[in-house]
Amino acid sequence: MTLEDRSLGVVGIVDAVTRRLRARILAGEIAGHTALTEAKVSELFGVARPSAKAAIEQLVASGLLVRTAHRSARVVAIDPEMVRDVYRTRTRLESAALRELAAVRTVPAGASDANAEMLRMPAGPSPETVDPDLRFHTALIDGIASERTSRMYRSVLDEVRLCMAQVQGRRLLDAEVIAGQHAEILDAVAIGDGDRAAELLAAHLRSAEERLVEAVGE
Repeated sequence: MTLEDRSLGVVGIVDAVTRRLRARILAGEIAGHTALTEAKVSELFGVARPSAKAAIEQLVASGLLVRTAHRSARVVAIDPEMVRDVYRTRTRLESAALRELAAVRTVPAGASDANAEMLRMPAGPSPETVDPDLRFHTALIDGIASERTSRMYRSVLDEVRLCMAQVQGRRLLDAEVIAGQHAEILDAVAIGDGDRAAELLAAHLRSAEERLVEAVGE
């Protein structure tokens, strides 16, 4: 049964196609540089071309697809420059959030829960660490209770996931190592040392940035 057959309404159909297409891109099922025409998306999901076009435009707006003049939209292909910009943007946003949290010595429960989940994982690098890792960092941003900052951060996270998807999870660290670095950051927040928390975060993200840049180069 196609999406059109489910009586979702035009907006519901577009949103459903957008979610499915986004999920396939972020899972690495659709490679970088892949052209996504209205006809291709229409056939892929069994929807009318206007719905396919609207879904494509939503993903262009979110940064997962790129369109140049008179050309089909294509999946963004990551390169070292993009990786560095994405991670430095993360560092700026998260460092500011950590300083605010440390000023009131507040450790977000969501960050602690995500880190505890990582500690329960089996030893060794695994793509399964990606989701709790990103939930940890998202919880830091959400902890300052700024709707706009959270919205900005989530737009960056799509590009982070895209980077990870296109290198197929290479260069991942052991879950225990990541969780240990996270714990140090939270400890600094808990004692009110915002500068220390920001320094630890910068080192943590810089390490991830370098591993991704190396993987892209391969």
